Amino acid sequence: MKKSRVLLASLSGSVIEWYDFYLYGTATGLVFSTLFFPSHDPSIGILLSFATFGVGYAARPIGSIIFGHFGDKIGRKTALMLTLIGMGGSSFFIGLLPTYESIGLAAPLILVVLRLVQGIALGGEWGGAVLLATEYAPKGLRGLYGSIPQMGVPFGLVLGSLSLTFISYFTTDAQFLAWGWRIPFLFSVVLIVLALWIRGGIEETPEFKEQKESGQLAEFPIVDTLKNHWKNVVHAIGLKLGDGFFNVFIMSFILTFATVYLGYSKETALTALTVGCATMIITIPIVGYLSDFIGRKSIYIFGLVLMFLLSVPYFMLIDNSATWLYLMQAVMLGIIWAIIFATQGTLFSELFPAKVRYTGLSFSYQIAAAIVGFGPMAWTAMAKSYGPSPWVFGGFMIAFVFLSLVLSIFVPDTRKVTQYNDIADTIDQSARAE
Repeated sequence: MKKSRVLLASLSGSVIEWYDFYLYGTATGLVFSTLFFPSHDPSIGILLSFATFGVGYAARPIGSIIFGHFGDKIGRKTALMLTLIGMGGSSFFIGLLPTYESIGLAAPLILVVLRLVQGIALGGEWGGAVLLATEYAPKGLRGLYGSIPQMGVPFGLVLGSLSLTFISYFTTDAQFLAWGWRIPFLFSVVLIVLALWIRGGIEETPEFKEQKESGQLAEFPIVDTLKNHWKNVVHAIGLKLGDGFFNVFIMSFILTFATVYLGYSKETALTALTVGCATMIITIPIVGYLSDFIGRKSIYIFGLVLMFLLSVPYFMLIDNSATWLYLMQAVMLGIIWAIIFATQGTLFSELFPAKVRYTGLSFSYQIAAAIVGFGPMAWTAMAKSYGPSPWVFGGFMIAFVFLSLVLSIFVPDTRKVTQYNDIADTIDQSARAE
């Protein structure tokens, strides 16, 4: 199996999954609060629409258990094919969904159900995409390979935000709300067919094959994970909370924060988000490669320290001008968060053995994601009470980054101590010998 095909399969599905997921996040503050949650108080509409955004995050641990079970019992590939169908189908139907004005209360209820499906699918996608890359990685390059599916996040978000930005430039506000926002959601079906074709041509990962052939599959992966590897679950959850709240803010809530509370235009906010994501695309593979020589833990801690120090300055500066908004999005999202995220998939996956790796990796990450997904609700309430206060918002971020910094002390340097068997490297050597 060509490694380039595997990496493309890992990246393509990740791009599309995150395109769909963040497309919803982008549309939440710009569209859904008006069309599906009308209210005389704009803050109430925003709060309700972000509650459905949070529901998607809350559903992700369910998806991690379901697809983690499939991935550890049946195979990584099967689980990943199912997640694509669930994610793409729900996004397509969101694009067809009538508004509150047309069908009343049924509109937001159906939207919540579709958002649940999105969350469940994404709960299984991320971990599987990471394992597809890392379990095929040659010895000494796992950090680089594990960073490739992480690039799906900025690629997907850039694709989603650019599609909405492009449409908003060529439609009036009335046209955008009436039908323009639906086009990117409907386009999901084209991307899903492409990704299914790419993933359909790959084989199962070498480590899973070895587990299956040896009969060492876990009977109930989630039970095994919580019984025998609970400390690593706690470590991964705690490490993710620190960057997780900042991640949700600078990749989703920033659109509402910038337009509603700082007075920027919709186009300016979307452009700033795109600048940050474009920077990430460059940063992530570089950091992933460096982690194979410096170590995942050292880089992760370095990123958390930078995030801790710049939390309050970030909120101070983005209120000054669009130039500062662009610059700080590039720094905080494109460089600092990218440093953390580039190593995250590989670091977390190296904490678990192959028989429960899909479940352990996915469940830990998605529990943290479920917690941080309700950040926008808290920030909406904070902004209503205190305005866009740098000290209030920056202090909120600092508290969770500090928690992650403390927990990072107890995490092993997984570049040296790992639960991978490097089967892919052995298979490659045997193939070349033949």
